[in-house]
Amino acid sequence: MSDVAVIGLGEMGSAMASAFITAGHEVTVWNRSPQKAVSLMKRGARLASGIADAISAAPMVVICVSDYAVTSSILDSAGAEEALRGRLVVQLSSGIPKQARALAGRVHRAGGMYLDGAIAAWPRQIGTAEAAIFISGPLEQFDAAKPTLSALAGGLTHSGTDIATALSLFNAALSYFAGHWIGFSYGAAICQAEGLPVDAFGDMLADLSPSLATDLQHMGRVITSGSYANPESRLVIAGTDIGRLVELADDLKIGNDWPIFAGSTFQQAIRAGFGTEEHCAIIKVLSRH
Repeated sequence: MSDVAVIGLGEMGSAMASAFITAGHEVTVWNRSPQKAVSLMKRGARLASGIADAISAAPMVVICVSDYAVTSSILDSAGAEEALRGRLVVQLSSGIPKQARALAGRVHRAGGMYLDGAIAAWPRQIGTAEAAIFISGPLEQFDAAKPTLSALAGGLTHSGTDIATALSLFNAALSYFAGHWIGFSYGAAICQAEGLPVDAFGDMLADLSPSLATDLQHMGRVITSGSYANPESRLVIAGTDIGRLVELADDLKIGNDWPIFAGSTFQQAIRAGFGTEEHCAIIKVLSRH
C-alpha cells in the first residue's frame, strides 16, 4: 500500500510525484504514456498497471491532468469508479467551478471523498516554500490530507468548505494574470518600437510592485464596500489616457487590439456614467451579462 497515488505525469504531475518521493512517501504513479514514469520508478515509485490499480494502491489519489474532461475519461476506465470507495481524491487539474462540483458529486456517489484544488506555482517550484496550493472542501478531509500534501508546497491553504472555492479563486487570479502578461508584453512592444531596453522596463515595474500591491488591496476593499466615490484619480482620466494608446499604436506601427479592447472597456464605463468614480468601477460594466 502506497501513501499516495499520482495520476498524470506531465510536467506538473511529475514534479508532484517527485516531491512526494523526496519527502519520503511511498508513491504509486500512472500515466497514459508509461515511459514518463521511468525516472520516478528509478527513485522508488511503483507504476500502476491501470487506473483501477492506481486508485486502489493508496488512500489518497492526486489527479493532475490537463482538464476535467480528461479526468472524467480516466474515471470511465474499467473498475475505476468501484476503486474510488473509501479513497480521498484530490483533483488538481485545470477547470471551472461547475466542473469541480460535478466531479465531487461523481466521487461521492462512488463512495469516495473529494477535495478540489488549484496550483499557484511553476513545476520547478513544487516541493519548495515558493509554491502555493489552494484546497477547498471538507475541513476534516483537508486536515487529514495536509501532512502528505504539505510535501508539495510551503503555502498549502484551505480556501473554504465549498468545493469550488479554490477553483473560483484560481480563475479570478487567471483573469488578473492574463491582463498582467498581455499588458507587460504590449508595454515591451512599445519599448522595442522606441528603441528602449525591455529589461529596464521590467526593472521599473518591479520597483513599483509595492505600490501596485497596495492598489490591489485598495481595489478589493473598494469593490467589497461599493465605495467608488471621491477617488484620487477618476476613471475618466485613466480611460482618456488608455485611449491614447490606440493613437500610439498607429504611430509606432504595432498591433492595436489590446489598447482598443482596454480603451473601449473604459469608454463603456464612462458612457454608463461612472467616469467620476474609482478606476475599478469598470466592474460595473464587466459584471453585466
